[in-house]
Parts: sequence; structure tokens; C-alpha cells
Amino acid sequence: MVKNLAIDVFSEWAIIGKDEGMQKGHSDSVKEMLLLVEPSLKSDFSAIDVGCGNGWVCRKLTNNQKCQKIVGIDGSKNMIEKAKSIDSKGEYYHVLLPMWKPNEKFDLIHSMEFLYYLKQPLKMLKNFYDSWLNPEGIFVAGIDYYLENKDSHAWPERLNVHMTQLSIEEWRKGMLSAGFKDVEMHQVASKENFIGTLVMMGKK
Repeated sequence: MVKNLAIDVFSEWAIIGKDEGMQKGHSDSVKEMLLLVEPSLKSDFSAIDVGCGNGWVCRKLTNNQKCQKIVGIDGSKNMIEKAKSIDSKGEYYHVLLPMWKPNEKFDLIHSMEFLYYLKQPLKMLKNFYDSWLNPEGIFVAGIDYYLENKDSHAWPERLNVHMTQLSIEEWRKGMLSAGFKDVEMHQVASKENFIGTLVMMGKK
């Protein structure tokens, strides 16, 4: 069976309003992620949200007085159109990864539930480090699909979408190999029947 493209699945979800459920489901994890990076953020930081969906994290970061610029990117055209319809003043771009690279660098890269859709996610970590981050910049990413979270193992078959499954240790080694320092791995927002979102964080 030919696998679906993740961006096509998310485009359909944007149409039927499932993005709002994603926002609600991931809000606790993202809150924890932003709390983890907050002490290290500059007083005038710039940020990019990779896989921004309807732009809800971008809008959240806009409320941070230290955030001077926030850009949201997503592979789903429908998600970007929805983000723009909600936040007409925001910067949202429809781009395809891993090919696309920004024409500027950022102090913070944030990503929730994006990396494992790539066939070579560890290579993307290196791209983030080399081409996306300013010196002393921070990268933080959250994923729910990983080896230790057994409840997630059926997702690729259920959605008929490619997902790359790695362990916590494999992600940690990937961060270090990409060049990140002060690498931290956390499991956050755990609750009954959910082991928690795996959060990886590192500095350039």
C-alpha cells in the first residue's frame, strides 16, 4: 500500500477542524517546553515554529514580551491558510522540509510533533544547528512517537504514514552528533496511560 504524505493528512485535519484537538492535546507539553527554555532566552529573541499547524504556538510566543519576531512554517498549505485567517498579522509560510532553509537565523527553534515524519530526522537536527540557529541559540522539540512510548507504536499503520521510530538515547546521541551542547532530555506532561512527551533541548 502506498503511504499517505503527512502533509496531506494534516491538510485534511485542518479542513475538518482536527487541528483544534491537536492544539488542546499538546498544550500541556508545549507549556512545559517553553518553561524549560524560558530562563535561557534573550531579552529580544527571535523564534521559528517548525510544523506550526494553525499557528497556536506562534500566537502563544507573541504574548512573551521578550519575543521580538516569530515565524511559523508548515508543510500543509491548509494549515498555513488557517493560521493566516486566525492571525492576519503573523508571519506564516508554506514550506516543504527538509529541503527548505530560512534566509535568516533564529534564537529559538521550537517544534512539536514534526521530526519523526522525516526519513532522516537526525540529519535535520544537523541542519537546524548549522543553518537555522544563531550562536547561543536554543533548539527545543517535543515528540510523542518514540520507542519507549509503546502506545504510539501503532500510529504509522493507523494513519498509513511514514514515521521514524528512535529511542530516547538515539535522539540524545543525534543531538550531540549535530553539535548541540547542554543537551537535555525530558519526559513531560505524563498522565494515566501516557508516558509523556519526549522533549529534547540543546544550545548552539
